[in-house]
Amino acid sequence: MSRRGMTVMLGSLALVASSLVWAPASHAGTGRYEGVTCTGNAHSSYDPPLTLLPRKTRNHADVRYICTSARGDAVPATGSFNAVAPSASCVSLSNASGREIVRYADGGRSVIVIDGATTARVAGVPVVLQSGRVIEGRGEGHFVRRSVTALPDQLPTDCLTSGIQGTQSAVQLEILP
Repeated sequence: MSRRGMTVMLGSLALVASSLVWAPASHAGTGRYEGVTCTGNAHSSYDPPLTLLPRKTRNHADVRYICTSARGDAVPATGSFNAVAPSASCVSLSNASGREIVRYADGGRSVIVIDGATTARVAGVPVVLQSGRVIEGRGEGHFVRRSVTALPDQLPTDCLTSGIQGTQSAVQLEILP
């Protein structure tokens, strides 16, 4: 091989090696987390049912997600969400805290703690904006944003009588990079 050919070959090898070393971790296998956005639907139940009177309420939701990475890879996932609100009603929620375990179809999981929540109404529909962090698993240490747009399983007038026992919700969960 000529000296010029050897130089080209060594230069090419150096370029390939530097690409592997400097590539984003998700491509090089070093474990750097890029973030994920999960969208899906949930069925929630409330104990005791939501009424017009604010009171301590437990919420459990089963969620089905499709989670998409920053690279565009998509994987199905399920979530099990449990929260307690010291003061919840049909029209408001305050200081709710909770925990969600997300199980990805590829075998991974994320354990998320929700430590902040605010409620807003968009066109009369309640939207809960939550924040927290991943405490274990995929995305550990990263911040989380979660939004829940809920529609009651029952008539809104049930707030005045038996209470709202459950909701169907659209959920978006973001584990930030």
